[in-house]
Formats: sequence, C-alpha cells, structure tokens
Amino acid sequence: MRFGLSLLLCVSLSALGSLAGAAEFGTREEAVAMVKRVQAKFKAEGAEATFKAVSDKSVADFHDRDLYPFIYDFSGLNVAHGARPALIGKNLIALKDQDGKFLVRDMRDIAQTKGSGWYDYKWPNPINNKIEDKASYVEKMGDYWVGVGVYR
Repeated sequence: MRFGLSLLLCVSLSALGSLAGAAEFGTREEAVAMVKRVQAKFKAEGAEATFKAVSDKSVADFHDRDLYPFIYDFSGLNVAHGARPALIGKNLIALKDQDGKFLVRDMRDIAQTKGSGWYDYKWPNPINNKIEDKASYVEKMGDYWVGVGVYR
C-alpha cells in the first residue's frame, strides 16, 4: 500500500513538472494567435505603430516567453524584430541558417505564394542564445509579412 502511494505521488509530481516545463515555452497555437494580434494592430493603427510595438520588448502583447514577432517587407528588409533589434533596417534575403536554408527568402515565398504557412529552420533562442530548431508561422500583411516562431 505504501509503495503504491509513493509511486502515485512520483507519477503525479512528474506529470506536474512536465506541465510546468511546457508552460515555459510558447506553443504553435500561441504563435498563430500572436501573428493575428500583429495583423489586428496593423489594420487598426498602421505600419509604423505596429513596427514600434513589435520591436518594444515592454509590449506584452508581442513578447511572451520565447515568442516574439518579426516583420519583413517582400525585398527581405527587416522592419521590426521583437528579440533582435540589431536586425532592423537590414536586408536579410540572403541569410542562411546552419543547414544552408535561406530562411527569410523561404518564409517570404510562403507568405507571397500561399498567404500563410509554417517553416522549419535553426535560429538563436533569445532565452539561452543557443542555436535551436525553430518552426515559424508566417502570414502576408499588406506589403509585408509577419512571423512568430516556436522553438522545438
């Protein structure tokens, strides 16, 4: 009986630990929801207000754990970035990840041809600064495209 209770307690604590760990990181659903919030701000307040809010880490709607938006024009120019402001104003169309994938070009192509979709690549995690696998949801937004990714 005592062993059974101990086992039940261990399994329960283990499950709670897994749930707590999962809450540390954003989900695919939360990434899509953040893209939709960026789209709504863009529609209501315009490009400049949206770019400013996305790039300001104090704006909670666009900065949640490891989730943050990034916005590019269709030439590959970064106009807003929620984690790496040093990228703003740079044309990154030729940027490759560690596997040689042209991530900005490929995500742009998804937004341009399909309107929206998911893309897998490698990118530095802003929480630990390590290169990690990432999947980003991207969507066309007027003359721009916006993305939010989850680290896998």
